[in-house]
Amino acid sequence: MIEVLHQAGRFPLFSSEGCRALEAAALARSPARALMARAGLAVARLALAVAPHARCIWIVCGPGNNGGDGLVAARHLAGLGLEVHVSHLHGSKPLPDDAQWAWQTATDAGLQIDHTLQAPDGCELVIDALLGLGLQRAPEGSLAQAIQAINASGVPVLSVDLPSGLHADTGCPCPDAQARPGAVVNAQHTLCLLSLKPGLFTGQGRDHAGRIWFDDLGVPAMDSNSGRLIARGERERWQALARRAHVSHKGSYGQVLVIGGAAHMEGAALLAASSALAAGAGKVHLKALSGALQATGMGRLELMRWPEGPLDGQTPWQDLTLVVGCGAGHGLDVTPGLGSPLPEILRQAPRLVLDADGLNTVSRSTMAQELLHARRSAGLQTLLTPHPLEAARLLAWPVAQVQADRLAAARALSSTLDCSVVLKGSGSVIASPGEPVHVNGSGNAALAGAGTGDVLAGWLAGLWAQAPAMPVHELATLGVAWHGEAAHGAQVPLRAADLIERMHTLQASLP
Repeated sequence: MIEVLHQAGRFPLFSSEGCRALEAAALARSPARALMARAGLAVARLALAVAPHARCIWIVCGPGNNGGDGLVAARHLAGLGLEVHVSHLHGSKPLPDDAQWAWQTATDAGLQIDHTLQAPDGCELVIDALLGLGLQRAPEGSLAQAIQAINASGVPVLSVDLPSGLHADTGCPCPDAQARPGAVVNAQHTLCLLSLKPGLFTGQGRDHAGRIWFDDLGVPAMDSNSGRLIARGERERWQALARRAHVSHKGSYGQVLVIGGAAHMEGAALLAASSALAAGAGKVHLKALSGALQATGMGRLELMRWPEGPLDGQTPWQDLTLVVGCGAGHGLDVTPGLGSPLPEILRQAPRLVLDADGLNTVSRSTMAQELLHARRSAGLQTLLTPHPLEAARLLAWPVAQVQADRLAAARALSSTLDCSVVLKGSGSVIASPGEPVHVNGSGNAALAGAGTGDVLAGWLAGLWAQAPAMPVHELATLGVAWHGEAAHGAQVPLRAADLIERMHTLQASLP
């Protein structure tokens, strides 16, 4: 058993359909009841680990195999002399075979099972074994009441497999439960059994799941086409990316050109440029859309101003990795007579990170969308870094639809525009044509502040300038994980400029 987000490595994620297929294959290879017996024992062991002094435990069991796991755990915990109260909500339908076995063995062991929907007096831990993967629609009736009672108990909660009410694939409540308060259990711990589910790591999943634990129940790991979780600790890969030869010089590490910073938004472009510099790019240039930077200075003495004039056939495109859009406002709008540099950038830039107002400009321009879509077939590489609202504009979806299924939204955006995408937010999603989706497990709410997205865009470009041959999907995965890792230990919202220094310090700490 491991605590997932404290581990180094990449773990397969399984959709609901994939989980069921994996479970069916495991059941076919295991003796009868063995898988549930192992699952219930794992739940009991984790309960003892996370609440070692608890003497009274309330276990709330649902009508399926998730409830069966809870019944097995109840039997083990009661056998240790703990005061165990079991509420079982099975309704009128017969229990599945394994769950029926768990109920029978629990009652044979003398456990008292009732339908109470209130935490007993003196309860010190609640085990939520209501629904797990069995969720098909919003909980209602006694199931909804049980979720509300668990949340109202004021007692630490350990959920089995998933917090009840949370959708395994999306990290959201079922669509028809969105408006209902208390529709999802708020757990302090979740024990994921047999396979990891994407919904635990993106959207609202991490807020509901608390600390996420995993037990494979002795079933060999299998590959999955549903995606990968990128847990903390990409240090070996970062080290390889950051390694430098003694004979190298600044020309060995590429050049970044940042285009953005319209009037009153110059800081966004400066943050992106400073981040690219901290990431290790050999030279970083800034082409500001506002003249104010000419008067106020560049902030970092190492940054260079890009010469005045248009980007055209004389621009050394092949030498450059571009970041376009940070604080650009309407300065990139593709309108006849305004001389926007965006069309030429889309036609020529070999490596392009498109962020913020660059994305908004594309969402307003059919021509820009067509140019963007044509880039990959022309051998040009693109990385989009939208937050949910920017993604919604590009897809012409409501933002709630993006957040309701973040993996699907990232895939749709990557497919529609034929490029790589980082859909930012809790559990940032990285999607590229022909690649498995990656969900980033590092980071926290300290990143929820102005400018941290500009820092990410610049950092990605700074890494890309040094490793232009690296596949963009892998580079985006490494950069997003690095960005999130730097926020660990920050107890207050991070100022974006301080985030750059934390990222640089993390880089300097690599062996």
